[in-house]
Amino acid sequence: MPFYPSMPEPDVENCEKWRELNGRPARANPSRKRRGPARKRAFALFIKSRQVSKIGNTSPQELGGRNVHWECCGKQFEEVEDIHKHVANEHMSEVLQQTEAIFKVLPQNNIQLMRKHDSSDNNVALPQHNGTKEVFDISKWLPDISHINFEELTCAAGEVLLYYSYCDIEEPQVICTWQKTLCRQLHFTGKVRISKEGINGTVGGCKTATELYIQTMLSHPLFQAMSTEDFKRSAGGSHCFQDLRVGVFKEVVPMGVDPEKVSYKDAGIHLTPEEFHRKVEALSNNAQIRKDTILLDCRNFYESKIGNFQHCIAPNIRKFSYFPDYVDTNLECFKDKQVLMYCTGGIRCERGSAYLRSKDVCKEVYQLKGGIHKYLEQFPSGFYRGKLFVFDNRYAISANDDVIAECRYCGVPWDEYRLCSTSYCCQLVLSCVHCREKGLLACCIACQEKGNSTSETQSGRPRKEECECTQKRVRIPVMFPH
Repeated sequence: MPFYPSMPEPDVENCEKWRELNGRPARANPSRKRRGPARKRAFALFIKSRQVSKIGNTSPQELGGRNVHWECCGKQFEEVEDIHKHVANEHMSEVLQQTEAIFKVLPQNNIQLMRKHDSSDNNVALPQHNGTKEVFDISKWLPDISHINFEELTCAAGEVLLYYSYCDIEEPQVICTWQKTLCRQLHFTGKVRISKEGINGTVGGCKTATELYIQTMLSHPLFQAMSTEDFKRSAGGSHCFQDLRVGVFKEVVPMGVDPEKVSYKDAGIHLTPEEFHRKVEALSNNAQIRKDTILLDCRNFYESKIGNFQHCIAPNIRKFSYFPDYVDTNLECFKDKQVLMYCTGGIRCERGSAYLRSKDVCKEVYQLKGGIHKYLEQFPSGFYRGKLFVFDNRYAISANDDVIAECRYCGVPWDEYRLCSTSYCCQLVLSCVHCREKGLLACCIACQEKGNSTSETQSGRPRKEECECTQKRVRIPVMFPH
């Protein structure tokens, strides 16, 4: 008999009414009972994500037989009871996280519908305006991996995919559940953000898995406008990320502006890498064009510090949510100018260019399609010099040998980031090999003096503190200070 982490829950709504009619005190936390069906659904989805079988053609009877097996934590499970016990013992924290996500989309007064619902692991039920639920079967969006060996999906050598797609997603929670199941099935790590305005992901895994992922994405009705060119590839794998994080957010990229007020649909003119290259070339060779044009780096200061386009203006901002304020502060500088914008993969320029265009001060706003990533594929020795910062454990990838940054301590050319050595600081440090050998591992003198001593809260977690780096940096810099 299959092992489950809990027994079926009673009809909580009727129980509570009975207690009220009979003068009994209400339970302290009835919502705890209501989470039972959501927890079972989350548990079932997790089990299904580890199943190796022909998706969509597996009957309930087969689940207890030898026609399928499950793979998790490098182990193979032949019996459903064994995988249930393994998940209950090792992965309940992940199941509980998914439980909360499912519980949030369930109306309190219709929670019983989950109990009466079909037991298929790949069905997602979402509430409708009339109180009923629309059921989505995500199994039709999952690939068949029954013919692929476990080693092919878990090998060390692989790649990292970077992609995005702006499109209208009516049910982001359904896409979130599908992405979680798909990524776990392919043994991915990484980050995927989903919102009503689209999807944004960077994931790592074996090449067999990344190819399957791309094919699966392109076959989904919402993303058929994408092409293989929309997926930027680089050498890497699942080791490039700590874990897998998939979630639903208000913005597909956090700019801090309501997508309904500034939409990706109002973005600037897209330029191919060839077109962008020609414009930057003209800017480099003509002083008058430089006077009338702003080549704007939309990334954060630590990204542009180790690599950028020649003649660019790189705002000294710490995160993209500061970009709108940067534009507002420097609005006069953009007046009657032609603006060429670029970022890592193109996604920040979509919203960033839309925000700049909404101010109606520029002559025209252009953006690099596919970002620096695609530009370097065609022009590794072009006008972009230095490394390309990436948001994973690699920190950067290189297409040329130029080093434009320097060691924070001795000033020698250096562009390899490391995290500050103090436990409470999240700053990245450029410290060369010789300085690191001397113990200079922190981002500033304040952190260096504190060394590795921890500053913890009552919960035992390191407490983030400001250091010289964060205290001295102007939040919204001026483009051309007087």
